[in-house]
Order: sequence, then C-alpha cells, then structure tokens
Amino acid sequence: MLLFVTLLIAGIALVAVGAAVDGMLYLTSIGVLLLIVDLLYLATRSIWRSTRRPAR
Repeated sequence: MLLFVTLLIAGIALVAVGAAVDGMLYLTSIGVLLLIVDLLYLATRSIWRSTRRPAR
C-alpha cells in the first residue's frame, strides 16, 4: 500500500509541476502515465488477492 500512495503522490506532483511551468509538457505526460500505471497496479493487486481466497 505504501508503494501505491508513493506513486500516487509522485504522479500528482509531476502533473502539477508540468502544468504550472511553461514548456514542461513532458512532466505532465509522465505524471499521467504514472497515474495510469498506479491504477493498473491497484487493479491487478485487487484481482490477484480476490482469486487467492478460498470459496466458502
């Protein structure tokens, strides 16, 4: 969970800096990609956890 929060904060910070500073569009795109990867990580982790639980 610490990795998820760290990636989330880093992505938001990169998007904010990229949007605030003129000519730093690449930081915004890296931040958006990092947020997408973070959401994919969360989705795969939740799917992986749900498949390991035994049926009751």
